[in-house]
Formats: sequence, structure tokens, C-alpha cells
Amino acid sequence: MGSGGLALCRMSTVAAGPWRVGKFSITPVFEVDAGSAIQEGIPQAQPANLLGIPWLQPNFVHADGRPKAVVQSFLIEAGGVHVLVDPGVGNAKVRNDIPVWSNLNTDLLDRLPPIDIVVCTHFHFDHSGGNTKLVDGYWVPSFPAARYIFLRQEVEYWSEFPEAEIEDDRAGFRDSVMPILQAGMGELVALDYEVAPGISFLSTHGHTPGHVSVLVESNGEQAVITGDAIHHPFQMARPEWPTQFDTCGDEAQDARRALLERCVDTDTLFVGSHFAPPTAGFVRRDGDGFKLVS
Repeated sequence: MGSGGLALCRMSTVAAGPWRVGKFSITPVFEVDAGSAIQEGIPQAQPANLLGIPWLQPNFVHADGRPKAVVQSFLIEAGGVHVLVDPGVGNAKVRNDIPVWSNLNTDLLDRLPPIDIVVCTHFHFDHSGGNTKLVDGYWVPSFPAARYIFLRQEVEYWSEFPEAEIEDDRAGFRDSVMPILQAGMGELVALDYEVAPGISFLSTHGHTPGHVSVLVESNGEQAVITGDAIHHPFQMARPEWPTQFDTCGDEAQDARRALLERCVDTDTLFVGSHFAPPTAGFVRRDGDGFKLVS
């Protein structure tokens, strides 16, 4: 990979976006803090364990060992086309299982340009909730001029409203995905679908049955937006640490390791969907695990 397109990422500390990948710019768009939710969802993410991984500080772990994490979207732009990956929790959504993300009222939508394409790595509510907004008591598409690209396998799974999943995620499918489908705006595609020239999917099945990461390629350069294949940089050091929100835990762990192995010791920009700033870096080996470096 050439060095020019990643110039912003080769400083002493990786810039917190935007990043250049060939012709593309990728910009993180912050919505809300996620540190407490990540800690509650991954039992091993206790302060003593995290303080035992020195490279996590200061960017990804507080001085007392609490994890830093965020909910954010990613805006990919090239040639005036704007692709939004994972539009977040959204506003006015009642979420009783994770009340810290219930009834949000953020300005995320106001900080976005007109969106041409919306992609969800999966349909957990913190990655799909911003698909819709509340207008006169109805959930309507947040991006009325956009194409919503949904993986068919993910739609089929959530259409059954699986009892194994938490109610917040079932509610998210009802209020944040079904209105898009009912409006005829959801395009159901297979894994090999090309979202736009240079933007495609990587299967990272396990966290949910149709979970994907997003691959961005241009001029010999690459970036991967992880989705929930990995929640926090500590899962790079400890890929075996599962989250309670994985539908298929063993397969999620396999997908996480495979994604890290795909990127390790390359110039692929690794963009963690829930990673606190600087959010992105490069995967390198660190003993039996991995680490994120600038």
C-alpha cells in the first residue's frame, strides 16, 4: 500500500479522523458514550484485567481501568457520494434493556450532509436506530433520498423476532428497519454485493448471523470498518473474550481472530466501530494477541 493516502494516519498518534484511503475520506461521527455498556456486556472487562494491558492507556482505558468506548457512525465520501455506515442509536427510541441509550436527543443527523447510501453492519439497535426518526408519531426514514443497503441474511433473521435476542434489539428492528422495508426503500442484497465502487462487505458472522464488516479499497489502499466483530481494543489483546451480545459466541470469536489475522502486519487501516479516539490504527502482533498502533 502506498503511503500518500494514509498520511493523516502516520503521525505520532493516529488522527481521530477524517482518514484518507485512496480517493475516499472516512469520517467518524460521534453519537454517545458507550464505555459502561461495553464493560457490562463483556464480563472479563474489569479494571484489573484492562490495566494489565499497558498499551490500552491512555486512549482506550481510563486511569482507573474503566474502558473508553463510543457509539459512532462513519461517513465515507468520494466524488460527492456520501455513504453512511451504521447510523447509531437514533433519537426518541425507548430502550429499556440499556437505559443509558434510551430516549436520546442528539444532533447527529444535523451534523451529516445529504446521504446517498446507508449501510448497516448488523441490526443491533445501536447500529441501525438512526435509520428512522419520529415525525408526527410515525417512524419515517431519516434519509429519504438514500438507498438503504441491507444484508438479506440479517433481515431474514430479525424478521423472526428471535426470543434469544434482547427486547431492545427486537424493538430496534420494529422501529428502525421495518419502516424502511415498508416504505420500499430497503435493498436486500447478498454478501458479494458491491455497495459502491471500492466499498464492499466482509463476512464476520457470529455476533449476529448476518454480521458484516465494511471494506474500503482505493488506489492500492484499504480500510476495514469492523462493526461489532470487535467491540474494544482489549479484544485485540484478548480475542477470546466474548460479549454477552454475541448470537453465536464461538463463531464470533473465530470471525474476530480471522479479521485480525487478515489485517495484521499490513497497512490496512483498522477502524473500530466502538473504539474511542483515535478510533483507527494498524494491527500488529503482541505476544499471543494483537495490538493497535499508529
